[in-house]
Amino acid sequence: MKAIGFKTSLPITEEESFVAFETAKPIPGSHDLLVKISAVSVNPVDFKIRQNSAKDTVLETPKIIGWDAVGIVEAVGENVRLFEVGDSVFYAGDITKQGSNAEYQIIDERIVGKKPTSLTIEEAAVIPLTGLTAWEILFDRIRINPEKDKGKSILIIGGAGGVGSIAIQLAKKIAGLMVIATASRPETIDWCKQQGADFVVDHKDLIASVREAGFQYVDFIVDFVDTNAYWDTMVELIKPQGHIASITGSSDPVALNKLKNKSASFSWELMYTRSMFETDDIQEQHTILNKIADLLDDGTLKTTVNKTLIGLTADNFKKAHELLESGKTIGKIAIKF
Repeated sequence: MKAIGFKTSLPITEEESFVAFETAKPIPGSHDLLVKISAVSVNPVDFKIRQNSAKDTVLETPKIIGWDAVGIVEAVGENVRLFEVGDSVFYAGDITKQGSNAEYQIIDERIVGKKPTSLTIEEAAVIPLTGLTAWEILFDRIRINPEKDKGKSILIIGGAGGVGSIAIQLAKKIAGLMVIATASRPETIDWCKQQGADFVVDHKDLIASVREAGFQYVDFIVDFVDTNAYWDTMVELIKPQGHIASITGSSDPVALNKLKNKSASFSWELMYTRSMFETDDIQEQHTILNKIADLLDDGTLKTTVNKTLIGLTADNFKKAHELLESGKTIGKIAIKF
């Protein structure tokens, strides 16, 4: 099968930052699906792994990355119960295993959902990773209860990005929250409003912007940009007994003691935790993806695709990564095979 990968970590402008190559079609294990991939999307985790996983080394076999895919089930393992050959599926994959930038991939059925029937393959391909991340951070980490928390406020830092775009929709349409999103350019401000943000504030002077919007404090804050850079700002803006959550990691220790006087909570979210550790509730990702598919099919949620490239080629992945690394992308980029 054809695949796109890399043998060493190079700047995306380098000729061999991605290479096309042939490799054996994988064989599904007992709980696996063999999926013929139709489309994928790219995420920041892709370029971070490309930049860091093969530094100062040259791999014998190129590494295949990519953690979003749509495709058709071609074969199933002996213990598969959730899907059959011929099913259309979408998923965000497992960071510890081979990625989706290839013609075929094996994937544990418990982290796979049914493809939304109303969406094209590229419209569906951009949803799984960001949809799971946004759902988990809101409902599994912060544990927002739509009945109890309806009408409360949430600040979404990074509203126009891939996760921010779907998080705005979930926070507004499912949780019933008052949504404040950050953006600064006219096109990103407009995008956030299209997703359902009630207020769009400038991240360059976030405290002043939030307070000018009429909020002294906010009930919940989710960070999709930089935990360290926004930490003191989040500490100042969070409401006493509120909850902050982030997906961005931290190069330095997070000063959790600054939340003490407010009795505020903090959570990390990593969408790969369930698959990485095969947690007891790993199949929850299958359930979440199916819920998201239903919400897309009934029009409650909408796709966040904003650019589509055509073809399983090294050049397309270079182009997509270059766009992502610029930090100026809006919504998601899909690559249709």
